[in-house]
Amino acid sequence: MRIDKFLWAIRVFKTRSLASAHCREGKVFIGEKVVKPAHVLSGEEKIRVRKGAVQFEWKVLSFPKSRVGAALVETYARDVTAPEEVKKWEDIRAAQRDLGRPVGRPTKRDRRDWEKHFE
Repeated sequence: MRIDKFLWAIRVFKTRSLASAHCREGKVFIGEKVVKPAHVLSGEEKIRVRKGAVQFEWKVLSFPKSRVGAALVETYARDVTAPEEVKKWEDIRAAQRDLGRPVGRPTKRDRRDWEKHFE
């Protein structure tokens, strides 16, 4: 199964186009190797996906025939993301919720402060 299709099927990405784009941008790895969207998975591989400042990891268990429900994802892939990465992701999500709706366009200074905070 192609890696972009697998990432979409186990709900890492909302669309297959997003999964393919992440692969093309060099944000998807198997081991230390960057993979293209057409890379064929062989099984028992560890996939690493970089989303922003966080690196998620999954271990492939088996291949779904098509997109699966959230409850069935654990049948096909096990999340082996490091606890500190999960904490970082939760902190980012909490900060985004706390910001509320933006009042206007952020200034360059606001953007730099935001980037410095989450790097």
